[in-house]
Amino acid sequence: MIEVKGITKYYGHFKALDGVSFHVDKGEVLGFLGPNGAGKSTTMKILTTYISASEGTASVGGHDVHAFPQQVRRRIGYLPETPPLYGDMTVEDYLKFAGHARGLRGAELKRRLESVVTDCGLRPKFKARVVELSKGFKQRTGLAQALIHDPDVLILDEPTSGLDPRQIIEIRKLIERLRENKCIIFSTHILQEATAVASRLVIVNGGRKVADGTVEQLAAQSSDTLVVRVLVKGGDDALSESLSRLDTVKSVEKQQGPSGYTRYLLTVSGGQRGSREACEAVALQVQSRGFLLAELAPEKQTLEHIFLNLLQKAPMPEKPTWKAEDKPAAQTEKDAAPAATSAVPDDPNATAAATRLTQPATETDLYHPVDANSDTATDMGEKPDPDKTLFSPRPPDRGDA
Repeated sequence: MIEVKGITKYYGHFKALDGVSFHVDKGEVLGFLGPNGAGKSTTMKILTTYISASEGTASVGGHDVHAFPQQVRRRIGYLPETPPLYGDMTVEDYLKFAGHARGLRGAELKRRLESVVTDCGLRPKFKARVVELSKGFKQRTGLAQALIHDPDVLILDEPTSGLDPRQIIEIRKLIERLRENKCIIFSTHILQEATAVASRLVIVNGGRKVADGTVEQLAAQSSDTLVVRVLVKGGDDALSESLSRLDTVKSVEKQQGPSGYTRYLLTVSGGQRGSREACEAVALQVQSRGFLLAELAPEKQTLEHIFLNLLQKAPMPEKPTWKAEDKPAAQTEKDAAPAATSAVPDDPNATAAATRLTQPATETDLYHPVDANSDTATDMGEKPDPDKTLFSPRPPDRGDA
């Protein structure tokens, strides 16, 4: 449903995304993780056609986000980090407005309105003005507008931000119900939230993808070394020596345990699989020497530990600026253009995502001279001047799109 291949995004001389690739299938919930400034929101803005990528391709439901933005927008429900709400509207009026914008009318609009109000728990505030809502209810209202047209793809940026624990659980249950026939991608800073909801995780840092997989797969990538705690009734130095000779055991530290017991701290290699093999071998070794095994506890890596380890393995670039060979064609052309073109926005692609099909937009594509006496000039409050030439957007040539 979502296919991202090598997308890169420049903001001026800053590379916010650097060759990010991933996919999300129908029925899958992808957790998008990363520290602040990692590129999560930029990726989501590209997928929702809000901005365009400088390089690479992305498609939603088989439609390229640059070539066919309208088809993409029909298939997605988007909840940005700051919900797009109108404070003077009531919740009812706002959701009806969102439904009308999505082409819903009559009985279909009424049915969808009833559904999202129930699913998002908005019944108590249905007649309240948006400006009067708490942050949690504003977040729920934003989620309701993303669901109003029953989209195939949901893109949620921090969907549980500002919600209390009970509300978070309700949103989790909602996502679980929706995942059966939808494709969902959501970003979050709450690691426990990602493990509770997502079937797969993608971690980005410094604009680059550093990991992609289930929690178990990420744990294996994070560290090859784990710790196993062993408590034996009795125990001696000879047992410590025999444990150190086991295949996956790298080191053994003997510690003082409770009265009559000895504790051993084993460092084992091979990740989760190596840890399981070590536990089996330790149990046999202790039994063969006539001791009683009181405790055998392999330590599991927490998601926080996994997350930090993966980020340390792929640190953010110290100075993420362009190299000469990395400059996209659009920037090279802009650098070579005469000073008279400085009126063109620094990043025309950012405001004309739908205009680029095979190459970046240029000033010729975006602007053309118009008569200063036109309605546009008059509406802007400018005094007509027959000798003055203004610039206004030129409707893009959509070609076959």
